[in-house]
Amino acid sequence: MDIHPMTATSPSHPLITPLQSATESLLALNNDHAVELSPLSRTEFDQLVRESFYSATTADSDALLITFDQSSRYDNVNFVWFRARYDKFVYVDRVVVAPAARGKGYARALYKDLFRRAKSAGQHRIVCEINLDPPNPGSDAFHASLKFSEVGRASIYNGAKTVRYLLRPL
Repeated sequence: MDIHPMTATSPSHPLITPLQSATESLLALNNDHAVELSPLSRTEFDQLVRESFYSATTADSDALLITFDQSSRYDNVNFVWFRARYDKFVYVDRVVVAPAARGKGYARALYKDLFRRAKSAGQHRIVCEINLDPPNPGSDAFHASLKFSEVGRASIYNGAKTVRYLLRPL
């Protein structure tokens, strides 16, 4: 069995770094994937990181994870959908891996670290949304492999996007 070092779940894993503020390289990574994630200014990105439940990157800044819990003041339409339905959760707002770094286990390692941190904080579920239209088959397959299940769908932004809402119990 081939085990990549990024599959470690240790919070002290040398390739996973908690994120305290925005960096230019991570902002560029986010904005290079604006269709899936939505574009951000440096100020908006920094605010998301500061207000997040947990944000992390890899040592080489090739991957990014930003999450919020139910008590966040985040005003995103998808986050609000979950808040209306669940009393306690951690919402994955964005996870992205640079194209050249895909297949190295970065996203899986970030999620595993998130699962451990959320469980330690007394959380019982991780939630997220994935674009159904425009489609995001890579994200669909990845989240299915982590045992996320669909709990709803919505058409948002005046029909510009259709999303699937997913949940994974901890």
